[in-house]
Amino acid sequence: MVSNKMVEQKGNILMKRYEIGKLLGQGSFAKVYHGRNVKNSQSVAIKVIDKEKILKSELMDQIRREISVMNLVRHPCIVQLYEVMATKSKIYFVLEYVKGGELFNKIRRGRLKEEVARKYFQQLISAIDFCHSRGVYHRDLKPENLLLDENRNLKISDFGLSAFAECKRQDGLLHTTCGTPAYVAPEVINRKGYDGAKADVWACGVILYVLLAGYLPFQDKNVMNMYKKICRAELKWPSWFPSDVRKLLRRILDPNPTTRISVSEIMENPWFRVGLDSDLLNKTIPTEDVIPVHMDSTSDHFTKNTNEEKQAAENLTSLNAFDIISLSSGFDLSGMFEDDNSKEEPKFTSTNTVVTITKKLEDVAKSLQLKFLKKSGGLLKMEGSKPGRKGVMSINAEIFQITPNFHLVEFTKTNGDTLEYQKVKQEMRPALKDIVWAWQGELPQPLNEQL
Repeated sequence: MVSNKMVEQKGNILMKRYEIGKLLGQGSFAKVYHGRNVKNSQSVAIKVIDKEKILKSELMDQIRREISVMNLVRHPCIVQLYEVMATKSKIYFVLEYVKGGELFNKIRRGRLKEEVARKYFQQLISAIDFCHSRGVYHRDLKPENLLLDENRNLKISDFGLSAFAECKRQDGLLHTTCGTPAYVAPEVINRKGYDGAKADVWACGVILYVLLAGYLPFQDKNVMNMYKKICRAELKWPSWFPSDVRKLLRRILDPNPTTRISVSEIMENPWFRVGLDSDLLNKTIPTEDVIPVHMDSTSDHFTKNTNEEKQAAENLTSLNAFDIISLSSGFDLSGMFEDDNSKEEPKFTSTNTVVTITKKLEDVAKSLQLKFLKKSGGLLKMEGSKPGRKGVMSINAEIFQITPNFHLVEFTKTNGDTLEYQKVKQEMRPALKDIVWAWQGELPQPLNEQL
C-alpha cells in the first residue's frame, strides 16, 4: 500500500519504482516533484494528482483524455509521459524531466533575438504539425506551456485541454470554449464552432509575436475590449520587426480562419525555413503502443462522474468562459466587471460541481432561515420566512456553466426590502467561502498552471 503522505516527503519510494525528490511546482489539483528511477537513475518529473479534487471538479474525463493524447504524441519537442500509476486517492503521471524551465521565464527578461525566436518557433510548429497529423489539437498553447531542456530545445507540455478530431460535431468543428484568453483565436471567442488546427495556428502566431516583441499583441485591462482587439486583429508592429516576419504574422493572425495560413504553408515560408534542421520535421520517438498504467492493491479504477452530476450539468445555461474570466496567470481581472460594484448584483465563480454549489447554497439559506427552492435551468430561489416593509424578500441564485468544471453564480433580488437584502448578502458572503474562487471585482487566488 502506498501512503498518501509519502509524496509530501523527500526520499520516499513510489511503488518500488521511483524515489520522490524535491517539490518542483504546485497547482490547484496537483503537485509536481522531481523523481529518480531506482533502476537506471533517470531523472523524471512526477505529477501527483488529487483524485478527490479531480472528481469534485468533474475533471476525470479530462485526465483520461490527457493520458490518451500523450500516448499518441511521441515527439522530441513534446514532453513525454512515461507511465501512469494510481492509488485509491492519487494519480501519478511519470513525465520527462525538463529542467530548463518555462519559455515564459526567458521572455520575462526581454524579447529574444530573431534567430533564437525562429528556432523555438520552428520546433513549436514541428511538434504541432505532428499533433495535428495524429488528430490532436492542443488548444492551450502559450509560453507557460512551453518548456526548455538542458540544450535549450523546446518541449510542449500540458495537454489537459487538448481534443481529438473525434470530438468534432457533425459540422466538423469543435465547440468547447477553452484556452488562455490572450492566446485564443477569434472564432473560439465567437462560439460558432472552430477548426482546432486553425485555432492552434493562431496561438502559435501570438507566441511568435511575444517571442520577438517581449509582450502580447492584444492587450487591455478590460477582457471584453481585449476580445474586440483580437476579433479585429488590431496589431501594432514594433519597429524592429523585419518585413518578412510581419508578412508571416499577418497571415497567421488572420481573424478569418478560412483564409488563415495552415501549418504546412508556414513550414514552406522562406523566413521559417532559414537555418531549419531538415530532420526536425520528420522526427518521432519510438514507443510502445500503450503507456503502462500501474495500480496498487488499494486502487480503484478512475471513477466516472456520477449521474447526479451529469444531470445537474445538463440543465445549466452555458456561458462563454471568455466573457467571464481569464485563466491566464498574472492577468489583471479587475476590469472584468463594472467599476461601480455597488450597483451590480453580486456574482462569484467556483471550481466546484453544480451539486456541491447547490448543496452549499441550500445549507447557507437554511442557516439564514430562508426557504430554499430549486427551479429549472440552474435557477435557485431563496425567500424570507415573513414579510418585511416591502413584502417577502426573494433572492434568485442562478448557476451558469462556463466550462464543465467552472461555474458562475449570480444573485438577484426579485422582491422585498433592499436593506434586508443587503444584510443577507453580508451574512452570506463569508458563509460561502468554501466554494468561492473569486467574487466580482476581486482578484482570485492564482490558478497558476494547473499542473
